[in-house]
Amino acid sequence: MTSDLVVGIDLGTTNSSIAVIRRGLPEVLEGGDDGLVPSCVGLDSEGRIVVGSPARNQAVLFPDRTVLSIKRKMGSDEIVRLGETDYTPERISSYILGELVSRARATLRRDISRAIITVPAYFNDAQRKATRKAGELAGLKVERILNEPTAASLAYESDSSEASKILVYDLGGGTFDVSVVSIEQGVVEVLATAGNNHLGGDDFDALIVERLNLYLDEETKDDSHRSDRTVQARLRHAAEAAKKKLSTAPFAVIEEDNLKGSGRAPLNLSYELRRSDFEDDIQELLQGSLDEVTRSLNDAQVRAGDLGRVLLVGGSTRIPLVSRLLQERLGMAPHGEVDPDRCVALGAAIQAGMEAGEDVGSVLVDITPYTFGIRTRGDLDGLLSFHHYTPIIPRNSKLPVTKSDVFFSITPDQESAQVEVFQGEDPDTRNNTRIGGFRFDGLNKNENAYEDGIVVSYSLNVDGILDISARERVTGKQISGRIEDALAARPDDNVLELDLEDGPDQATADVAGELLLERVKAVLEKAPAEDLAEIKRLMKALESAVQRGDDEKADQVAGELSEILFFIE
Repeated sequence: MTSDLVVGIDLGTTNSSIAVIRRGLPEVLEGGDDGLVPSCVGLDSEGRIVVGSPARNQAVLFPDRTVLSIKRKMGSDEIVRLGETDYTPERISSYILGELVSRARATLRRDISRAIITVPAYFNDAQRKATRKAGELAGLKVERILNEPTAASLAYESDSSEASKILVYDLGGGTFDVSVVSIEQGVVEVLATAGNNHLGGDDFDALIVERLNLYLDEETKDDSHRSDRTVQARLRHAAEAAKKKLSTAPFAVIEEDNLKGSGRAPLNLSYELRRSDFEDDIQELLQGSLDEVTRSLNDAQVRAGDLGRVLLVGGSTRIPLVSRLLQERLGMAPHGEVDPDRCVALGAAIQAGMEAGEDVGSVLVDITPYTFGIRTRGDLDGLLSFHHYTPIIPRNSKLPVTKSDVFFSITPDQESAQVEVFQGEDPDTRNNTRIGGFRFDGLNKNENAYEDGIVVSYSLNVDGILDISARERVTGKQISGRIEDALAARPDDNVLELDLEDGPDQATADVAGELLLERVKAVLEKAPAEDLAEIKRLMKALESAVQRGDDEKADQVAGELSEILFFIE
């Protein structure tokens, strides 16, 4: 056995991981949940220390015997009690590090005594010293404390010879930081950093828990569940699972049976959380993170337009709203193709390899170079259009990837909907590539079906095969199709025939046109005499455009009619 191996460790708030250079490439070692070890420490029923999944699993039933999110306490004098024993944050963290190293030794069958451990760039001296001490308590020689944004930059740019400036947005389970980084001739320099060591997925979970508590308050007319630690632990566990589901789906159903509140009768929880409601809840927190983005750019004296890349780091960046807000603020789509949960560990392994004198290659990932979405009716340059493009799978998504969203027919009695599949980046589908479509007939004509909508799912694999499905939520009726080579599709490819729309105000051109005409006919009697001739001319023009399938002309005429209708209604 040799002892010259240097490992890279991401000691995270929610999950931690360890990575090494193998066959010249950085690799996160498997173990725990797909290479991630929950940053949880607890005492089992026999008083023994347990780390990772066993500790996290018991947290629901024994919250008083489990420690979560210890990273938030690093560098403080706060004492953590487990059973009858008091522990420092460094000692608790050392158990997590020890578990990582133990698993790595078992996998590699090599001695491991040297490590590089990452910390948020804004960590102060006390927090860095505490992290180093935790490593030493775990029996490691800590070669270096590495800033997380530096590690993330290495994961993306380790073999780049071009000078560039990168913004690293790191939103994890309990901490947030944003850094502006300069890379030149292999040297990574943090120019400015800002952050909040009490902002992350834990805070988003807490907002969901509060939603659930309010719901239970109303259902039970009693708030005793709020003081029951076991109930609250179960709600936190359910909230975290729902949050993760909402990263790829528009709804998450939270079901917890036999909740008990302070010795009272059992109660059951069944609650559907919409992604839109979750986004409303976290909007203010994310806006605060954008203020830190602006501050870091100002401190670094770098304009958004000078950035070469925006990198997403940390599991909480999987929340779709994060990417949307960053793109709106910075004017460019952020990159998250290197797994946000593993990006820092991979970068730490690259730095560890350099420390050990190894020749290190870059991280290899398969991504989609295009955005895939559908045609909807929505705003284009301030005008209502039938050619609005709604992305479902963003470009640069790591493959394989599955995403879904919910869309709505325009009226409760609509019988069919179209789902048109497009590839491209333009907000106008006419400037993108149509690669297929299908028609969803026989929609359930009742108010619940209308309000619940249709969930459209896209699944793209590494071979470029795109599977599409549409499911009516209230009935469960589903149709699906496949595009065999979506990445190489061209406008004239005769693939499958699909089609759909987004929101209660969105539908296909023919249905929307007919509905608009019905609305106009219903108010013709109220129309001013001087406008009647113009209204009838526009109605005839719209009918003609819809019959010819001339969507562009229908857009134009519908816009004019809608404007007149606004004043009449």
